[in-house]
Amino acid sequence: QVQLVESGGGLVQAGGSLRLSCAGSGRMFRGYNIGWFRQALGKGYEFVAAISKTGLSIFYDDSVKSRFTISRDNVKNTVALAMNSLKPEDTAVYYCARRLGTINSDNAKTSAMYDYWGQGTQVTVSS
Repeated sequence: QVQLVESGGGLVQAGGSLRLSCAGSGRMFRGYNIGWFRQALGKGYEFVAAISKTGLSIFYDDSVKSRFTISRDNVKNTVALAMNSLKPEDTAVYYCARRLGTINSDNAKTSAMYDYWGQGTQVTVSS
């Protein structure tokens, strides 16, 4: 059974940093592409970043490019999202999710293409 657990959220002032972690269960984790999405109150899922199962392909939404960095450790079964220069508009619940198959710059951004999701971690950025 696939399990993804996010951690690392919290309250931070604008301009601050947070590091989110997505921990996966099982030996098969290294076979998963992982995406980060966020959902602000009253809004739908918004793509943030994604990383291929090998870590060789990485994708970002333009709104976070140069501020956020996604990385993975397939030995520890984790995917991290380092978030710097945070803005109040980054406030949301952040989710990691699994996508099987081939990931590219088009399909990485589509939430419906991800089949397992974590429970989410709240990130709040105060102005």
